[in-house]
Amino acid sequence: MRAGAPAVGRLRRLLDEVALVASARREALLRAHRFRLRRDDLEDCYSQATLELIAGARAGATFATRLHIANTLELRFLSRIHDRRRALSGRSPMQAALEDATAVGSSDERYAAEIVDRAADVETRVLLREQLRTIERCAQQLTADQRLALAAQLAGDGDRICVERGWSHEKYRKAAQRARARLQRLVQSGAAECPVGARRSE
Repeated sequence: MRAGAPAVGRLRRLLDEVALVASARREALLRAHRFRLRRDDLEDCYSQATLELIAGARAGATFATRLHIANTLELRFLSRIHDRRRALSGRSPMQAALEDATAVGSSDERYAAEIVDRAADVETRVLLREQLRTIERCAQQLTADQRLALAAQLAGDGDRICVERGWSHEKYRKAAQRARARLQRLVQSGAAECPVGARRSE
């Protein structure tokens, strides 16, 4: 055993804790970030984040509590999501091409897939743009901290924001969580129709 490595019994307990937290938080995190990627991509990202946490524990990383494990897991999960989104947006040309590819299917007409021109779905695009405008108007009613936390989470800049603002990871996580919940309530309640200047502070 190399110097500094945890004892076998302690490592086993730590790995058990990581497994319990990863299992307990899985569905909640997948639901919370379902708007970012498709379900199968999110599951891949979550698996990668869990494996990274396990590898870190085997390498000697320690966690104070289960909450510490959960926060670290969520940060790694978000990092993998942002990597995946960057790949799909063009950082990886091959991945972007595969993502937009349409399966044609068999040459047998009974099984051949119909090729659809996605660019022709104008109505769907218009509706999506209107939804984005609604979200933008609602986001203006969040507090400054909530908007900052949400923007940082979307951009994957959580660590930088924590350093610049002197926030703990727990404060950043709670601010982003409250921002998502409040934004969802505002959108669902139609609060986007309120004047843009009517911003509340908490």
